[in-house]
Amino acid sequence: MRLSKTALIVLVVTLISSGCGAPSDPATVDCSLVRMSDVGWSDITATTGAVQVVLEALGYEVDVKMLSVPVTYASLKNKDIDIFLGTWLPAQSQDVTPYLEDGSVEKVRVNLEDAKYTMAVPKYVADGGLRSFQDISRFSDKLQGKIYGIEPGNDGNRLVLDMISDNQFGLGEFELVESSEQGMLTQVARAVERGEWIVFLGWAPHPMNTRYDITYLAGGDDIFGADFGKATVTTVARTGFLEKCPNLKRLFENITFTLEMENTLMTAMLDQKKEPQAAAIDWFRSHPDVLEQWLKGVTTRNGDEALPAVKQSFRAED
Repeated sequence: MRLSKTALIVLVVTLISSGCGAPSDPATVDCSLVRMSDVGWSDITATTGAVQVVLEALGYEVDVKMLSVPVTYASLKNKDIDIFLGTWLPAQSQDVTPYLEDGSVEKVRVNLEDAKYTMAVPKYVADGGLRSFQDISRFSDKLQGKIYGIEPGNDGNRLVLDMISDNQFGLGEFELVESSEQGMLTQVARAVERGEWIVFLGWAPHPMNTRYDITYLAGGDDIFGADFGKATVTTVARTGFLEKCPNLKRLFENITFTLEMENTLMTAMLDQKKEPQAAAIDWFRSHPDVLEQWLKGVTTRNGDEALPAVKQSFRAED
């Protein structure tokens, strides 16, 4: 049967649009690259690095983008990234809830329990009488009217800015000093060395909890959450990504962290100046049981057994 030129064009377009001639498993193409957000906090840099080395050992490509918290959720909605490991709740509820409600972002699982995020002071400041949010304004002169935060746009910064804007706890005349995690901790180190007073954003896991003798402030339950800002950290994904990538879905549903793991990784990064990926590989070599948990039911991207492939990859890094 001969086809007219017009009919031939229609047939070719139909075949292309129906996927004829494309790889038989389009999910393999779609899932070969995993794009993740790192918001620049040491804990998220550490956990993202740990997941990155496992993904790469399984044969995936990984693209980690440095983004702020608000841009991270917008990028998930816009399908510019696929996974974010750092949804701290309740602190980020205001950031993530609109995306969960419109269905563009979905929760995968809680990856860390018993985290903490609220305002803190050196212990000598608490011993001097500043033990709660209500106490801060009484010591405005000693604090030079400043509260130290991290990067602009961060959820913790925004909570402090809201308190200042609403004159909550009498903080209306205070200034939030925004910089970065390391910038804030430099100020903390300087204040501790000089015995000066300072209020700052504190959280766990983080080496700051052992590096400095700090006290978390009471009275902020309605702002940062109950029990001194007790928090969970959740993995979220752009909706639909993991359903199209069942092997990745199994992996990310398996991934959890512990306070001990994250503290060890961050200490290696901050004190020993190791790259996050190198710190993670060293840690996994000493904790093969965690790899077994993460890789349960998971294969390499090509369908091979995951655990031997990852262990071999990590041995090759020696």
